[in-house]
Amino acid sequence: MLSRLMSGESVFYRNQVLDCCGGLNNVDYSQMDMSVLADLSRFVDLTESRFCVAVIAIIFNPFFWNVVARWEHRTRGLTQLFGGPYMACYSLGVLILLLNVYRSHSITVAMKGQPQWELLDNVQVYYAGASLMALGLLFVISSFLALGFTGTFLGDYFGILMDKKVTGFPFNVIDNPMYWGSTANYLGLALMNASPVGVVLAAVVGLSYRIAIVYEGPFTEEIYRQRSQRCKHK
Repeated sequence: MLSRLMSGESVFYRNQVLDCCGGLNNVDYSQMDMSVLADLSRFVDLTESRFCVAVIAIIFNPFFWNVVARWEHRTRGLTQLFGGPYMACYSLGVLILLLNVYRSHSITVAMKGQPQWELLDNVQVYYAGASLMALGLLFVISSFLALGFTGTFLGDYFGILMDKKVTGFPFNVIDNPMYWGSTANYLGLALMNASPVGVVLAAVVGLSYRIAIVYEGPFTEEIYRQRSQRCKHK
């Protein structure tokens, strides 16, 4: 009897918690303090031309290399053009690097073209940004050293396959460390410059990489699955 009473009491209190404020549907959002968002909107002009150029550069890069690499995997067009898979992969890799340099330039120009935000302009935020940049560089550089040039720049699509999956640092800490390290670099740069538009652009970088991962991951796994099947039939 006592256990039933205690059980009933616990249900009563649990229902009280769940019914607090009548649920989220009865929350009066008009009472929320929107001053921070309103303040942020004064420092970010989404229609400014340099911002738009930066967004286009960010979105274009992963779209370009995925389209070209898949075309190469299907037709071997670049391999034929450059006389071999390695030279073709090196050429695409250099082009990707140049595109990324332009992306970084366009982001920097967009940041300089819009005002800083006093809320971000303090020592703590600056050092947080510096820490993010250091972490991002660590992920990017260590990823490149672990994968090599062809492993970094889509060598799988050219038929240049790795002997085994890389599982050491930083891949044992985070998936796709090259992408997330690059995102951390841009976010850190934005924080160090107290740039709200830089924070927005860093978010666009992260989103574009997240979409790229959705397409790249399964396709790369399929390449290695096909190799595994060919090896079994030999």
